[in-house]
Amino acid sequence: MSAQRVVIGVDSSTQSTKALAVDLETGAVLAEGRAAHAVSTGPGRESDPEQWWRALGEAMAATGWADRAAACSVAGQQHGLVTLDPAGRPLRPALLWNDVRSAPQATALAAAFGPAELARRTGSVPTAAFTSAKWAWLRAHEPATADRVAAVRLPHDFLTERLTGEAVTDRGDASGTGWWGPDGYDQEVLARIALPSALLPEVLPPGARAGRARAGTPLREGTPVATGTGDNMAAALGLGLTPGRPVLSLGTSGTVYTVGRTRPTGTDRAVAGFADALGGWLPLACTLNCALAVDRFAALLGRDREDVEDGGTEVVLPYLDGERTPDLPDASGLVHGLRHDTTPGRLLQAAYDGAAHALLTALDAVLRAGGESHPADEPLLLIGGGARGTAWQRTVLRLSGRAVQVPEARELVALGAAAQAAALLTGEPADAVARRWRTAEGRLLDPVPRDDDALERITSTLRRARALQQVPPDGR
Repeated sequence: MSAQRVVIGVDSSTQSTKALAVDLETGAVLAEGRAAHAVSTGPGRESDPEQWWRALGEAMAATGWADRAAACSVAGQQHGLVTLDPAGRPLRPALLWNDVRSAPQATALAAAFGPAELARRTGSVPTAAFTSAKWAWLRAHEPATADRVAAVRLPHDFLTERLTGEAVTDRGDASGTGWWGPDGYDQEVLARIALPSALLPEVLPPGARAGRARAGTPLREGTPVATGTGDNMAAALGLGLTPGRPVLSLGTSGTVYTVGRTRPTGTDRAVAGFADALGGWLPLACTLNCALAVDRFAALLGRDREDVEDGGTEVVLPYLDGERTPDLPDASGLVHGLRHDTTPGRLLQAAYDGAAHALLTALDAVLRAGGESHPADEPLLLIGGGARGTAWQRTVLRLSGRAVQVPEARELVALGAAAQAAALLTGEPADAVARRWRTAEGRLLDPVPRDDDALERITSTLRRARALQQVPPDGR
């Protein structure tokens, strides 16, 4: 009887690192580990990459398999700007994806090339989230630091390089930088933001090995390490996602995406034209304010997150961190339509509605961008930390009008990374590994009639809020 082979998949997210030890043959999760991260609460959103490295070691060790895993892969939060000195040490805390201080730089970059041309080159019109805008912000505000930078990495690149010593990345995460396209790094975009391509990692082909674990890392020396990828790309792998199947992820941020057969190059700022971790594409819309913002509303109202009430006409736009979809980086939260009969439970339900609205209204655009137009009765895969909450499930059912499937598998980003690691050993595509593991199976919730009245109330309020955003500070 052959010895059991186990792989480790890692999800290094905004708030924590999760590691799963997974049986290569069956997909059974044998053990997991977790370690928290700290994020700055001052201007912007920053995090020390060294704590990610410590958390990686703690989470891997907690699985009990780090010294005997057959392979490993690391997935990480997209877009983060990690700047390193010649010794590979961070020069400053990383600028995270939800740091919106770089909004002016994103606008300037789009204006310099024109939105259509930039989308043609890189697949997306950058928002403040994109790494290209963050580097331009660093150049403008901390030029002395930018001049000292010897290497620029994304979060998962940084951790993979610490494990292997190899400066590599994958096409999926690279596609979220704003300086990569199908032909590689775009030299004209890099020149515009004064970023030498020599500072960037090599983009490896799908399925390639990044290297082997070095001595002194959490893994046994010589353990194969896959390229890894961005968190959304890893979740798509973890689901074994097939083209056109829509996914809605409810976490700190909210995302809606699908695997596409054709490369997205549209100028709709709501849809990012990402590559996936294989050979296809991953059109995606993302909001900054999702489960965390709703939980904040629940805390402000003194309610449990499930303690909602139906029947209200109040509208909440929960833009507590500015917003990416819609592109309102300077926005704050808005509550509209209060009356004497307004209750805390109705306000909390309105916060759920406001958080889900942008993602669900972007769903058709995401499917079109990937060259897909699946019928409306195609179940929507609901994943992420909020997916098992009854209030979230009811909200998505009511505002989408679709059936909803909630996979039993948890930690799909780490599972996708584990599938990447397994693929190194079996020669299968990583998504085929996940389908063999049957990770997308779960409870199917029947559709209910779509609440078009609620959608229209939110759309109308957002239209008025956008108009207020455009009024000069002196009111003239």
